[in-house]
Amino acid sequence: MDEKLVKIAQFADYIEAAMALQVLADYGIKAVVTGQNASNIYPIPAVEGPELQVLQSQAEQARQILESHKQQETLEDDNDSEEPEDNNSFLMDQEQ
Repeated sequence: MDEKLVKIAQFADYIEAAMALQVLADYGIKAVVTGQNASNIYPIPAVEGPELQVLQSQAEQARQILESHKQQETLEDDNDSEEPEDNNSFLMDQEQ
């Protein structure tokens, strides 16, 4: 079977690409990261970051997984950024 690889995402650095690679692996999708060394060696805007590639037959599923994961992270970040409860009143009650 001669199926070609297609690019499904590009990242600013290798760490982001490796995390996406692991997310896809968790769903049983094999992927490869290409170009990771170029952006590390030449950290200038003209050099594009690492690309994530999967088999063409799995490309749509992989994109959906990454998009879903990205949305989930956004929701978690929104929940983390909410103001924490003021614990000073608890401390004041304890001191009295």
